[in-house]
Amino acid sequence: MALTVKIIAPDKVVWDGTADEVILPSATGELGILSNHAPLVSALGIGVLQVKSKGQITKLAVMGGFVEVENNEITILANGAASAEHINEQETREQLARAQKMLESTQDPSDQLSAKTEIQRASAKLKAIGKS
Repeated sequence: MALTVKIIAPDKVVWDGTADEVILPSATGELGILSNHAPLVSALGIGVLQVKSKGQITKLAVMGGFVEVENNEITILANGAASAEHINEQETREQLARAQKMLESTQDPSDQLSAKTEIQRASAKLKAIGKS
């Protein structure tokens, strides 16, 4: 039995279809979802989400959020998400460089946290396009 998957970002529905398996970055590590998975609600981390359907793997960079699994339906409410074909490698590498520079140059804990989060986001995007 296939999974029904809906991935929703604040500005659009990123994915709406069926899948055989979903691998997602939960707040505590990677989580794999197959058919007949137990009901679940979990926080989503920043990372790469993989949707496996009919032998194809679609990779998306997700920027945190929540996931709910129930009755073979997966609903993901992401703070942000981008499919690999919508990620610009050069812009992402520039984002990563700016964040690393900020992290190295600041002593302010708030700025350091912001820089670390930006590094995670850029790294997730690069992993989604296979350029980590």
